[in-house]
Amino acid sequence: MPTSRVITWGVSESKGIETAWIELTDGALRARGRAVGTVPQPYWISYELDTADGFVTRRLRVTAETHSGTQDLDLRHDGEGRWTADGERLPGIDGALDCDLGLCPLTNTMPVLRHGLHRTPGEEDFLMAWVSVPDLTVQPSPQRYTHLDRGRVRFTSGDFRSNLVFDADGLVVDYPGLATRLTGSATP
Repeated sequence: MPTSRVITWGVSESKGIETAWIELTDGALRARGRAVGTVPQPYWISYELDTADGFVTRRLRVTAETHSGTQDLDLRHDGEGRWTADGERLPGIDGALDCDLGLCPLTNTMPVLRHGLHRTPGEEDFLMAWVSVPDLTVQPSPQRYTHLDRGRVRFTSGDFRSNLVFDADGLVVDYPGLATRLTGSATP
């Protein structure tokens, strides 16, 4: 049975806000979202995220608007570990299964759900296709997720680490230093 949610986070890192409309099915996630931030500069972001079985990213489409104009990114994963951005191959992130949209708490969901880390002990290392906001450049990002206890997972990337709180559906409630959920409800 699909789960539909609408979640709004206050994003302290960007001094902004994000709302995502999320559909979770058995092993897949679809979402569309909007974010506005003022740091590092005022921007608007619109995105659509689709995953395949096992919560593996299939496609992330993002539009960013800043004072200098509008940029678009069409990031695709071929299901075999290869990525393209706007049709151009990105060999530096071969093997990554997930995207990580900067300043977006939603994109921490896929690796946590895939491995059940919000529910059961474990520690997993990942290579992510990290998308910088608002310039939409894509870079490789090694990350580690470690189960701490039910609903709590430590996220580590380089020297940064934070203990994230997830709800039963594997969606971020609190990401200290980045975002805190303001509202979250099921949709009819």
